[in-house]
Amino acid sequence: MLVSPLPSSQWQKLKTLAALAPLALLAACATQEPTVSSPPSTTWPTATAQPPKPAATTPQQQQLQELIAQQDRLYRVAAPLLTSNAQLCRGNARNLLGFTAKNRYSFPIEYADTARSLGYDDRLQVTGVLPGSGAQQAGIQRGDLLVSVAGKPMPQGTDAERQAAVLLSPLVVKKAPIALGVQRNGQTSTVNVPLTFACAFSIELGNADNVNTYADGRRVLITRGMLKFTQSDDELAYLIAKDMAHNILGHAIRQRMVSTIAEVIDNLLLPHPDPTTTAGTAGIRVYPQDLDAAADTLSLYLLARAGYSIDNVPAFWKRLAEQYPASVPNGYTALHPSTTYRLAMIEKVTQIVKAKQEAGKPLVP
Repeated sequence: MLVSPLPSSQWQKLKTLAALAPLALLAACATQEPTVSSPPSTTWPTATAQPPKPAATTPQQQQLQELIAQQDRLYRVAAPLLTSNAQLCRGNARNLLGFTAKNRYSFPIEYADTARSLGYDDRLQVTGVLPGSGAQQAGIQRGDLLVSVAGKPMPQGTDAERQAAVLLSPLVVKKAPIALGVQRNGQTSTVNVPLTFACAFSIELGNADNVNTYADGRRVLITRGMLKFTQSDDELAYLIAKDMAHNILGHAIRQRMVSTIAEVIDNLLLPHPDPTTTAGTAGIRVYPQDLDAAADTLSLYLLARAGYSIDNVPAFWKRLAEQYPASVPNGYTALHPSTTYRLAMIEKVTQIVKAKQEAGKPLVP
């Protein structure tokens, strides 16, 4: 799940129930409903699939469903990067429950009624399950309503996500399975959900059309414009991995840019971002060549460990540099060093990673 420490922004709540308020403990999810059997000790209703959400009939419903689809894609692509790379995330790995959850207040306030028409109410409901996670193993499914945690009622309403985070934060530290009361098709069951150790970065969708990404040390934000620019999941995975690498390596701290980048991310999570905050370079310093090369190197390992292809990264960079050169304000190329240097370095590291794969050696830098 994702978590935000800033409850004041409704747009920021387009994320998930988390296990610890200050940190992203469940940083992403896959959107497909898992096809797993429930544990023998769990009595589930006989029907296993939730009724489909109503088809969009109004422009606002269409907009909200498109927004949800974009967020789902981001979570789905990020999921294997987070679960496969805990070893490389160093101090940024945590115990996660392994699913995302939202209610109608998880969306921008102007969408609250529309969210209700699409099946969201005051209760938190599972919107995605992380493949291979404890939640999937326990039989948690998309559409399940969260009723209780460790015998206590699950919070509902406008502040449900933050209150649920307070309930969960002391439980994940204990590392024991967490008892969740889950309602499916009108019937309630209690499920013991094992925790999943994974990278704990929060993966965000930015409400802007500029083609860029941002990393402030604990969050990765992909703008709507960059999401649309990517032509494959491999390309999107590379961008997520690149900013995960910046976070793992502490580059925002080394650049003394944590607060500046955090302000940009906070702004881009608002329903109506302030355009002056992202004008030009938004005060963000260009990454030095050595830091950017280190992030590119680590990102290729993160990708390979997660099962993504690393063959087409150079082609992506060439297309990005051609369509959005450094002269484009607040674009990715403007905040990063020479593409020529990057391509040479990526080719070299790609050969090293593939050689390790062929030899069956550990994929570590």
